[in-house]
Amino acid sequence: MRRLLLSNDDGVHAPGLRALYDALDAHARLRVVAPDRDRSGASNSLTLNRPLSLTALDNGFHCVDGTPADCVYLGVNALWDEKPDLVISGINHGGNLGDDVLYSGTVAAAMEGRNLGMAAIAMSLVGSRHFDTAGRVAASLVGAADQLSLPPRSLLNVNVPDLPWDEIQGFRVTRMGYRGPAERPMEVRDPRGRLRYWIAAVGRNADDGPDTDFAAVEAGYVSITPLQTDLTRHAAIEDVQGWLDAFT
Repeated sequence: MRRLLLSNDDGVHAPGLRALYDALDAHARLRVVAPDRDRSGASNSLTLNRPLSLTALDNGFHCVDGTPADCVYLGVNALWDEKPDLVISGINHGGNLGDDVLYSGTVAAAMEGRNLGMAAIAMSLVGSRHFDTAGRVAASLVGAADQLSLPPRSLLNVNVPDLPWDEIQGFRVTRMGYRGPAERPMEVRDPRGRLRYWIAAVGRNADDGPDTDFAAVEAGYVSITPLQTDLTRHAAIEDVQGWLDAFT
């Protein structure tokens, strides 16, 4: 039976992780390694300044006092004699659309699995109610995962509309949209009168064209976006070389 490693960034007790486990339990051997608390926005960070604790819970899940990437790294290298066949991260409470992926711990956990040589999927529910729908999506994708061939350093970012299963319009392969700049931080005073800042909400959609993840979810479709870890802007290499040659 196929071996799957499950992780997330909302924490080991998050309802989306439980829903993912329940949806996939009949389809594979599962191992769950997730942060011991909410680590949303942790992106691809690894904990390098202290040792990590890996704790087994009564329900068979494991938690780590670190980041989502830490969890996948330990899940692959410290818990299984054999590598998992697939890493699935989620189900995230809220979407990871457009350039959210740059900050997302959900996507980062999947990316760490991809960096360690495994196929990987990041799963997000664009809302907080219908985790069962996202679980059914995950099960259908896992069932067909053997037939998908992606280039190296690639993964799938999946966003599911927060709808009952029978209201999902279908599946669309999409590209990332983009948001505008984030809003200004919210200023607050602590009990000692010192100024503190809350990071503000994400910016409004700046590119939500018909082929984007934003548009697909808005229309009721599951969005599936292939991502790559190579951030090189290959089309700009020649221009940058010409700029450099002009003054060196």
